[in-house]
Amino acid sequence: MLSVDQAVETLLAAAVCRVGVEEVHLLDALGRTLATELVAEIDVPPADNSAMDGYALRHADWVEPVQTIPLSQRITAGAVPAALAPGTAARIFTGAEVPAGADTVVMQEHCEHTAANAVRVLRLPEPGANIRRRGQDSARGQCMLGKGHRLRAQDVGLTASLGMSSVSVYQRLRIAIVSTGDELVEPDTPAGPGRIYNSNRYLLTGQLAVWGFDVVDLGVVRDDPGAVRETLLHAARVADVIISTGGVSVGEEDHVRGVVESLGRLDLWRIAIKPGK
Repeated sequence: MLSVDQAVETLLAAAVCRVGVEEVHLLDALGRTLATELVAEIDVPPADNSAMDGYALRHADWVEPVQTIPLSQRITAGAVPAALAPGTAARIFTGAEVPAGADTVVMQEHCEHTAANAVRVLRLPEPGANIRRRGQDSARGQCMLGKGHRLRAQDVGLTASLGMSSVSVYQRLRIAIVSTGDELVEPDTPAGPGRIYNSNRYLLTGQLAVWGFDVVDLGVVRDDPGAVRETLLHAARVADVIISTGGVSVGEEDHVRGVVESLGRLDLWRIAIKPGK
């Protein structure tokens, strides 16, 4: 018997991608699988910007332990700043572009704004402090996500930050679920002697939906080789993968294995796991 790991390796080795590729909007991309690499076409941030509310200045202009510097401009997020005039500072807000000529942002808690349109800098950080550099999140041409990556919410947000509104993904796999067994009844149906409720149908449907598959529910098939054969052939026409439950033991009413072998071949059988192998 194969171990679980060997069984998984066997399945992966035999797996062939048979689905096509489609372009989907980001709002519909959650849980989908990338068909191509996601490559940044822009730098993020697109320019050096301030990580703090404070004052942008040229570090070399600082010459005294506590220094008052005139303000030359006020820069808000979304504004295009002018180059910083020598010997001045710029009032700047979080996310705003750092002006040319400035190389440091002093957080406002370490400054005092004076009435004379100037700022008194009480504590100067190291050069380059409190600046988010252009391209530090992603650089143009950088591969951000690999082909085959399953998109999470943060990946969708990342893609949006790159200015992309859609992505190329593999089409969803269609998974057919086939339940076999004369003993199965559906919930809300009286379960008489010898009958059990079909819980696997709901377990599989829910888990496959979480994984992002399209589920084709083919219901319950009675323990009859003809019915099993007809259902499996139909499933092969409407789905990419078939998952069946029941009917694969060695009893006289277990017909799934024999039907599968009559339609093709059985490459994987017993697994070292309990119950049922």
